[in-house]
Amino acid sequence: MNKAERIKRMRVPAVDPALARRLPPGQVLTERFPILHEGEVPVYDLETWTLRVFGEVDREVTLSYADIMAMPQTTITCDIHCVTRWSRFDNRFTGVRFRDFLAAAGVTPRGRYVMLHGDYGYTANAALADLERDDVLLAHSFDGAPLTDKHGWPLRLIVPHLYFWKSVKWLRGIEFLNENNPGFWEQNGFHLNGDPFREERFSGEALPIPEDEWEKKEFD
Repeated sequence: MNKAERIKRMRVPAVDPALARRLPPGQVLTERFPILHEGEVPVYDLETWTLRVFGEVDREVTLSYADIMAMPQTTITCDIHCVTRWSRFDNRFTGVRFRDFLAAAGVTPRGRYVMLHGDYGYTANAALADLERDDVLLAHSFDGAPLTDKHGWPLRLIVPHLYFWKSVKWLRGIEFLNENNPGFWEQNGFHLNGDPFREERFSGEALPIPEDEWEKKEFD
């Protein structure tokens, strides 16, 4: 049974009406920060770490960690929502806004869609319009300290308005495309877009779903 099928079998939690504006349908609010990912946690040497921007762009670039840290930095406070049914309010991330990153890197996209590449072959897709919002970051810090390895250090994407699987950990590549091709989880039963307030959890599904395997996971 794949992950999408397991989540479909969960018990659906009721949403507190007082939280309905911030808490999407079928989510449970937690103060913990669950750790969920596929594969092993990478180990990096920042002297050799790179981030590649390629595909449908006016020019391809490969950037160092120092290049990114020299870009304009932004801190945001946002809510995050995982497809496994947990939500966490008021998370403070610091990094480079996606649109500021493109400007600082001197890259002009030619495609309207993006494939985000993490280490170990992980991918997630997004529309460029979803990444150009004020609160979308290439984040290196959480609550004023560097991200932990398990939460995506040295660099992860933060896309607060989509389910958190779109916020790719261990980001290594940003590929611009002309079509909205599915990434790893999108090829394994998850929705192409992933809007939590529309409960866009699964491909081809109207809804519902329930409780959580997230409670059995490691936390920070």
